[in-house]
Amino acid sequence: MSRSVVVEAGRLRYAQNISVGSHLLQGDEPVSAGGGDVGPNPYELLLAALGSCTSMTVRMYADRKQWPLDGVHIELSYARVHAEDCAACENGLKLVDGVEMELSFLGELSRNQRQRLIEIANKCPVHRMLDSPIPIRTRLAPARQRSELVE
Repeated sequence: MSRSVVVEAGRLRYAQNISVGSHLLQGDEPVSAGGGDVGPNPYELLLAALGSCTSMTVRMYADRKQWPLDGVHIELSYARVHAEDCAACENGLKLVDGVEMELSFLGELSRNQRQRLIEIANKCPVHRMLDSPIPIRTRLAPARQRSELVE
């Protein structure tokens, strides 16, 4: 279904070299967190994945319906926010991860079409994955020889 994503530590303190097939990216922490800010931080990369998947999903739906969608603009942000219902919280202050996503659709779309595109946006595969429990199985890879490591 998808290509492997390979992440290797870069030369800078927190910089990471990311490869997906023939595509190369970098991730890092901002200077304020001790990084060199040579790339987006992990949360920003996750938001980029959600935003790009959402935009593609909306585009595919509009194309299938032959709706006049001329463009999609999405702004995303991440923050730790207070839980709204905290009756079960021990100290009354429970923080949860929160993502804000604001969509703009360009084109001569009706109000109903815009509302339907919002519904479709919330059904993109990455959105569904983030909304569900995600088992992550971590294991130690076989030992590699120093000569196998990319500098």
